[in-house]
Amino acid sequence: IFTGKANCPYYAKAELLADYLQTNLPNFRVHKITQHPDKWEQWLHDICETNGWEHRQSPIIWRELLDRGGKGQLLGGLNDFLEYAQQYYGTTSMMLSEEMLDIAEENLQAHLEIVKEDEEIKSLIKPMQIWITSASVPMCYHLVPLLANGEVFGMTTEISIHLLDTAQFKEILCGIVMEAEDMAFPLLRSISEHTEIDQAFIEADIIIVLDDVLVNLEVQSLENYIREVSEICQVYAPLIEKNAKSEVRVISSGKTFANLKATMLRTYGPSIRPENIIAVATSWESAAKAMLARKLNMNTAGVRDVIVWGNITGSNYIDLSHAKLYGYDCAIRGPANFQRPLLNVIYDSDWIHSEFLSAQSTLSSRVSRCTGMLPAHAVATVLRYWYHGSPPEEIISVGILSEGQFCIPEGIIFSMPVRFQNGNWEVMTELEINETTQKVMGRLSHELVQEKLVALKEVKEMHPYEAE
Repeated sequence: IFTGKANCPYYAKAELLADYLQTNLPNFRVHKITQHPDKWEQWLHDICETNGWEHRQSPIIWRELLDRGGKGQLLGGLNDFLEYAQQYYGTTSMMLSEEMLDIAEENLQAHLEIVKEDEEIKSLIKPMQIWITSASVPMCYHLVPLLANGEVFGMTTEISIHLLDTAQFKEILCGIVMEAEDMAFPLLRSISEHTEIDQAFIEADIIIVLDDVLVNLEVQSLENYIREVSEICQVYAPLIEKNAKSEVRVISSGKTFANLKATMLRTYGPSIRPENIIAVATSWESAAKAMLARKLNMNTAGVRDVIVWGNITGSNYIDLSHAKLYGYDCAIRGPANFQRPLLNVIYDSDWIHSEFLSAQSTLSSRVSRCTGMLPAHAVATVLRYWYHGSPPEEIISVGILSEGQFCIPEGIIFSMPVRFQNGNWEVMTELEINETTQKVMGRLSHELVQEKLVALKEVKEMHPYEAE
């Protein structure tokens, strides 16, 4: 092993003699490690400390004893190697000083070019930076493996995960980091915990906002809880604009105020692309499909195109008018892509109106109690669709910024049907909406508009000049 400063003439003389020996001796092998002059002293100190050697100059040369597990046997510097080569192989180097200096200069230039090339290659394979807020919640514990196993972003995309929370949850964050590292995911370049808010969202490609407020109307009013959500977004939004990448994608999830968080992040972060802020409704879709599948005694995966309208974690409406069944066991059978309208199969309309639709409070309780696997799977699924496209012709419900589609007021985050393709999403405005659904959407829109107005009012009362 030959190591030395890239511009060292003695290293140049030693390596050229080594090249000659490798060319002419069948069992002589050489490995070279060239160091930049600025890094040489520290590197030499570290290698000598590791192996228990004493050496102070360039080059340093040793033998790797492969039959002893790679144990290193120090030979020394240039003079030691010349003596070794003369004694064992009967050869030496007659290189002149001027020639040594020329080759040393060439070595330095070659080393700088290699370092530059390595840096360029590394810049092309930077891992995707994912930030998760309020990362001490149980949902994050289930989300990390889903993000790191390669199914969401693809088996060639490396990721770095950043867990953000307050200092009081540092121990929980460290525990998640330790377990994720122990699982040795091939695509997880790094995972780290952060408790300093000023350093949040640096170089972020994706931000997953999991912050929640525990609503108890017996303790304080709804307006106070809305104020808390608004204050959180007031902190996050400027940091996202300042630290994250310009094309950052922001996902709002959690058990409470998913729509409002997305709305306020857009309000306080006007430079964030509006189409890059969404709220996840997939948990509601999944729970509704499971309830329908139990009624029909079929596989949940066969129930599709259930639409969630409105406020995802508040007042919403489960629309079955476009729902379809695949693989339903009945008298009519067809190929795998054969489907039947759900409302044509469930003849018990009383069950739909009296039990299913009225059971949304039960459904809400069921979804809100799911703090781990279900919401984590929902976020991972939406991210996978966002990057790789959703199944063709399948309806996905997502909270997005309304631009007046379906007569929904502009400027609020409203859950509606979309499809994902080519890294983007588009609203399925071609869907026909019946009169009942349209009336319900009017009520849901009014509630979300009022929620936004309350949030802005609370901020204006606290910071009148800033609000203006």
